[in-house]
Amino acid sequence: MTKIALVVSGDLRESANTTCWPAQKAMEAKLSAVLADLGHELWRAHPIKPEGHGFISSQREGMDVFAGIDPDMPLIIAEAVWQYSHHVLPGLTTHKGPILTVANWSGQYPGLVGMLNLNGSLTKAGIAYSTLWSRDFDDAFFLDGLKTWLADGKLSHDQSHVKPFSPALADESDRAAAAQIADEWRRDKLIMGVFDEGCMGMYNAIIPDELLMPMGVFKERLSQSALYFAATQVPDDEANAAYQWMLDRGMTFHFGADPKTELTEDQVIDQCRMYIAAVRLADQFGCAAIGIQYQQGLKDLWPASDLVEGMLNNSERPPVARADGSVIRDGEPVVHFNEVDECAGLDALLINRVHAALGQPVETTLHDIRWGDDDASGTMDDFVWVFEISGAAPPAHHPGGWAGSESYRQPAMFFPAGGGTLKGYAKPGDIVWSRIFVKDNALHMDIGRGKAVDLPAEECERRSKATDYPWPIMSAVLSGVSRDTMMGRHQANHVQVAYVDDEAAARRAIGIRAALATELGIAVSLCGDI
Repeated sequence: MTKIALVVSGDLRESANTTCWPAQKAMEAKLSAVLADLGHELWRAHPIKPEGHGFISSQREGMDVFAGIDPDMPLIIAEAVWQYSHHVLPGLTTHKGPILTVANWSGQYPGLVGMLNLNGSLTKAGIAYSTLWSRDFDDAFFLDGLKTWLADGKLSHDQSHVKPFSPALADESDRAAAAQIADEWRRDKLIMGVFDEGCMGMYNAIIPDELLMPMGVFKERLSQSALYFAATQVPDDEANAAYQWMLDRGMTFHFGADPKTELTEDQVIDQCRMYIAAVRLADQFGCAAIGIQYQQGLKDLWPASDLVEGMLNNSERPPVARADGSVIRDGEPVVHFNEVDECAGLDALLINRVHAALGQPVETTLHDIRWGDDDASGTMDDFVWVFEISGAAPPAHHPGGWAGSESYRQPAMFFPAGGGTLKGYAKPGDIVWSRIFVKDNALHMDIGRGKAVDLPAEECERRSKATDYPWPIMSAVLSGVSRDTMMGRHQANHVQVAYVDDEAAARRAIGIRAALATELGIAVSLCGDI
């Protein structure tokens, strides 16, 4: 019988750890039973805590846990929840035995999201690992993969849908357009404003400066404390005007009376202050894009920044004026990369520049690869993903824009100070999806086509209630990429999406973006049916 160590990474927020523990406990029981049936013992390398959960909840704790694990043991990291990768990454850098990351195929908590973030972090750190996922841990895909890992200490997944991009694949005119943009970036240079780096332990979301500099992109390291102070200085009349602007366009806010558990108007007004402050700081420092960290630190001081982020990423948004009365970037987004994911920020800059040149929609957002399921309504035969960011998507992605968007209070277990989301169900249409990631100390990009699909209202509600109801959803079908090939390849918890007019526009946008990324030194892979 082989003894396998089990390590479980959790949140820094104890409210999330205790709330989510029953789901994690149930998953561990299933996994332990499966391994026992195969003749192996799953040994929990750290105890259940008096607080009522069994998660590693800090980097120091993770280091101490790994100090008690034989570095040559096979090791499984099992996740049914969102986890902070830096809790376990230090220990994994010196672990020599085979490593397997596992997640339950469930939308209830972001276990799949947590596992994908850890996978991307391991890839960036150059740590060898294998990965698996399952709904009930009794399907052939999971069992066959687990047996392979147990026997060989490693497991690979089908990547036949991935093809390297060569500039020769793009039209000559598209290559010329890409070269012109690349020369422009290197000559004029761009700034990414980073309001505190490293959100929620996302090591995979930090791009080393030396990989950005050759392409003419530089970081302005800003502080969330500066954003907080600037928000407190925004006058009441300006914040109220931004709020009224959204009301006038049909935005729905779901208010209650108890600020500890319900959304209040005061929370939204404070979010409008932060929106105005963020626009002005982006203008002051000349940032082409900004990212706000917010999940730690600001969550205890101010309502969540999600509503702010959706507002920023929309072309049609409340006007913000400089001291001289001129409007900052009138009719344009202030490009924002949620959760200060710099890989998404760089990708968003490529999208903004290429789509503007092509006359395609410039609004873009990242989403978590939260979950996916067959269409229970029977409307579609395809597997339909639930892409769901933890708070805000641009209203331009929703049917009816602002009038098709609504705001709910962020869950109290994550955000004690509350704050509204910017929720909607993404409108149907052709999309381009992508992800920039770091591997072997170099930048890579995966890119592909897909469609946001229109599901019946009851199916949208089912999917939303199976995840976090206050958060926006894109129901997506990817072209030529299955559930398991996507999971086996993707190097992040996040995926970037942008709309295009039709399939022809998608192929053109992909060609120019791939050529531009290549010009900038990014290795590009085309995924699925391009």
